[in-house]
Amino acid sequence: MTTARERTICSAAALLGLACAPLAAMPAAAAEDSGAGVVINEAYLSGGSAGAMYDHKFVELYNPTDAPIVLDGMSLQYRSSGGSTATNGVAVLSGEIAAGGYYLIAMNGNADTGAALTNVNLDAGGSINPSGTKGTLFLVDGTEKITPPVGDVAGVEGILDALGYGSTNTFEGEAAQAPSSNSDVRSNVRTDGADTDSNRNDFSLTEEITPQGSGTLTVGEDDEAEGGDETGPVGPGTELTIAEIQGTGAKTPYAGDVVTTTGVVTAAFPEGGLSGFYLQTEGTGGVIDAESHAASDGIFVFAKSIPVTVEVGDKVTLNGTADEYYDLTQIVVADAQDITVMAKDAALPAPAEVAFPANDAERETLESMLVAPQGDYTVTEVYETNRYGEVALAASDSPLVNPTVKGLPGTDAYNAEVARAEAEGVVLDDGSSVDFTNSANSGTPLPYLSLENPVRVGAEVTFTDAVLLDYRFGAWKFQPTYRVTGNTDQPVEFENTREATPEDVGGDVTLGTFNVLNYFATTGDERPGCTSFYTDRDGNKITVRDSSPADCQVRGAANAENLTRQQDKIVAAINALGADVVSLEEIENSLAAGHEDRDYALSVLVDALNEAAGAAVWDYVRSPENLPENEDVIRTAFIYKPAAVELVGDAEILIGSDAFDNAREPDAQAFVPVGGDADDVFVVVSNHFKSKGGGDSASGDNADNQDGIGAYNGDRTRQAEALLEFADAFAAKHDTDKVFLVGDFNSYAAEDPITTITGAGYVDQGAKTGEYTYNYDGAVGSLDYIFASPAADATVTGQDIWNINSVESVALEYSRHNYNVSDLYAADVFRASDHDPMLVGISTGEGAPGDSDQPGDGDQPDPDNGAANDSETAAPTAAASGDLPRTGGELLPALIVALLLAAAGGAVLVARRRMHS
Repeated sequence: MTTARERTICSAAALLGLACAPLAAMPAAAAEDSGAGVVINEAYLSGGSAGAMYDHKFVELYNPTDAPIVLDGMSLQYRSSGGSTATNGVAVLSGEIAAGGYYLIAMNGNADTGAALTNVNLDAGGSINPSGTKGTLFLVDGTEKITPPVGDVAGVEGILDALGYGSTNTFEGEAAQAPSSNSDVRSNVRTDGADTDSNRNDFSLTEEITPQGSGTLTVGEDDEAEGGDETGPVGPGTELTIAEIQGTGAKTPYAGDVVTTTGVVTAAFPEGGLSGFYLQTEGTGGVIDAESHAASDGIFVFAKSIPVTVEVGDKVTLNGTADEYYDLTQIVVADAQDITVMAKDAALPAPAEVAFPANDAERETLESMLVAPQGDYTVTEVYETNRYGEVALAASDSPLVNPTVKGLPGTDAYNAEVARAEAEGVVLDDGSSVDFTNSANSGTPLPYLSLENPVRVGAEVTFTDAVLLDYRFGAWKFQPTYRVTGNTDQPVEFENTREATPEDVGGDVTLGTFNVLNYFATTGDERPGCTSFYTDRDGNKITVRDSSPADCQVRGAANAENLTRQQDKIVAAINALGADVVSLEEIENSLAAGHEDRDYALSVLVDALNEAAGAAVWDYVRSPENLPENEDVIRTAFIYKPAAVELVGDAEILIGSDAFDNAREPDAQAFVPVGGDADDVFVVVSNHFKSKGGGDSASGDNADNQDGIGAYNGDRTRQAEALLEFADAFAAKHDTDKVFLVGDFNSYAAEDPITTITGAGYVDQGAKTGEYTYNYDGAVGSLDYIFASPAADATVTGQDIWNINSVESVALEYSRHNYNVSDLYAADVFRASDHDPMLVGISTGEGAPGDSDQPGDGDQPDPDNGAANDSETAAPTAAASGDLPRTGGELLPALIVALLLAAAGGAVLVARRRMHS
């Protein structure tokens, strides 16, 4: 189990921080006597450096197969970044790594900062000493030094796996990003278990440091005072009040001193990983006088080495060591004799009735105290609820917005959103540090989530119980006074904001766009090259994990059973959308999946739609004869209702544009209402631009400047320019100026690709709704759009973004079926995808409406989705959501910290979560 102290800031370092996808990859078959299948899962190479979480470097191996693997005869080796001869060091492995298990290799650290490593399988000492910023690690079938070739070593005989990072000359596919220095104490972690033979795509830098092993060794000296002096009681120390121990600043003035204090237990956590209790001075709290209240009257007592036996209401006197653990002030007690219960059932301190403090200094004065939060709170992220039981909140009446929805970096609008995130971001925790994606914890019902009482981004939050203002791993949190699970009470109520159908958008024809999250009618078990799958807690295959082998090339469902689950949700959502024409993104390109018919998957989906509708309601637009070369495994497509519209000519896909070398080419079709004439013809062009992620080596205008725009902004802008030319030419062929550009543009509203389109006169229909299609790292924003040319805009009667997907927890996806004892799958519209569908109404006859001023007009949608490489299969979500593994439950501040620093010209915005395709 990963404890709170071992958990990370992964998400925290991503925008607002709730984003990490499960790293625990799921089993695929392997032989017991073969190393095939074992992978390097994490490399933490700054151990011991200033700011390090652990005082030793480590490499974590993982067995994603369903059989144990003997490691005898294998080794971990390292070669320096410029090396071309034999490796520099060898660590010989031994023992066995269980199915779905981990093997932890410790190495000497750079200094002695950080905690000890536990559960270590092998202490390699100095036999292998990797650089923290550049070099290559090899998992080798053999124990003698090898001489790997320079360049790509994927598939080289004898090399079972390799991780090249930084400016190294040896790697799989392309070197992974590396920390900037040894004091950049992040870890390189395999992103959601991906293994595509590209280090750049498969690994992400994250502040979530999660060493996992199955050994019995403890390596290193834990100088973080977690255990204190475990040889006996420390006895009485300096008698101080809790406020005196806390001090008036961010850190205790008594760090390292033995102190004695008295207070009332306000919360106790004997299990769940927090390993301690909260203590507050009797009679404090209630109405707080901000001028006289300079120091907190509450404190966390860490008792990791002894059982927590005190109960809420106990008045205790204790002796312990004052400590500052990653900016959480605490007292470390290492012996039960240092805790004396003076009385039972003492009066609890009154919760402080306060609005969420606007800055860290004000929050410090309430750290670890009971509070009754006042004012508005809104859910702003639910991704980590599925992993760590956390719900990200904004202390206002609306969710946080990704800054580049509102403005480009450096603008007042951008800076205002960054400042808002810092002022309002807070996480509702569950009183534990349990990682629910670890199968060992899957028997505990997920907290907060249920099918009956949804928890959705944008929902109002009402506190029904007091909570503790807590600080862990860079994030301010509201900690319940008891551990919350699906079987317990909870300290809040969430507004139910679900809508069974979209709003009525009027018109006599309706047009929609829907990203269907890697809908593949060809399942993984039908393709011989698909051997790696994500599984449920019983070991059943759910989704394809690695689609990269040439004879795999499919994402999505592992088998027919899971395809049915995915398809049922998508079918329900499309039929309920009420559109006559729908652009689909992220649907299978059946040619790449081994079929002769490019439209095979599209026809399967249409058959399912018609079966559910009870009649032949839907048809699909056939692929044109001329197709681009080297198409992606996913594509765009059109479905339509023949009773409402007719096709005008054939579809056309843009051919030969260099701008789309790394993305799906635009797909255009002309339509006319049934009974309409030439004046009623309108053109729809479907799009799926290059994603924001996977661009660590991108340079020039494609570089990721860590400001929220992501990588490949230059390419997306060139794609927008090429799209405009293509749309103009196609519309001219059909003698119409009514053009709709629709789909997934992978850009937020203020970013260059979108302003290129709107600058050409197209009108953003989503901006008129005040709603957004996507949620990423604790903030909302739109990646999906319907743009209307001026003539087309004049025919639009209404718009709606139907929030059925992005605002819901990933726990409801088909890809998370039976991940937890609380199975939240239902064959309904909610979380059918990770993007929300959008709809507009069109009046095609005389008297078409002009563009009316609607509520929210001009309010741009939200930008900053950290998408991943287009050909990359994401986390255990239909291979596309994942699960970046946007990084442990310490999120909100990440976004905040990262963007604040980025705005100041520094900081790295870590986005390690579901990387969108």
